[in-house]
Amino acid sequence: MAAAANVFRSAFDARLPWLAGLHTPAEDRGFWQDHLHATCEIWGAERAGELLGVIAFRKDWIEQLYVLPAAQGRGIGTRLLDVAKTVNGELFLWTFQKNAGARHFYHSNGFAVVTETDGSGNEEKEPDVLLSWRRAD
Repeated sequence: MAAAANVFRSAFDARLPWLAGLHTPAEDRGFWQDHLHATCEIWGAERAGELLGVIAFRKDWIEQLYVLPAAQGRGIGTRLLDVAKTVNGELFLWTFQKNAGARHFYHSNGFAVVTETDGSGNEEKEPDVLLSWRRAD
């Protein structure tokens, strides 16, 4: 879970630098170990012993999906997302409105906008967007 927390923090800070530092590395590790590990199925993608990407999901929800910045654009995120799509016929997730890279990634993987908010309901107080995907029958 420590490696997953490191992937999360590296990718999050690279895409959303204005939100960097909201939590300490110890808090990130605790979130992955105590919350996500207990409530989600977690898969990783690694090469030569290095964790490059990680996904945490539960029934119908993607909780976290992050790929190290240097490993992005290689299909790792899509392969991790496909694991969750195989298990679920429908998926939802939140991302920030300003995260153009994530929005493009999810759109290209079949997700559509459900609603956008002003961010008052999230910890970061950053406008976000709820996305959904449904398996075509």
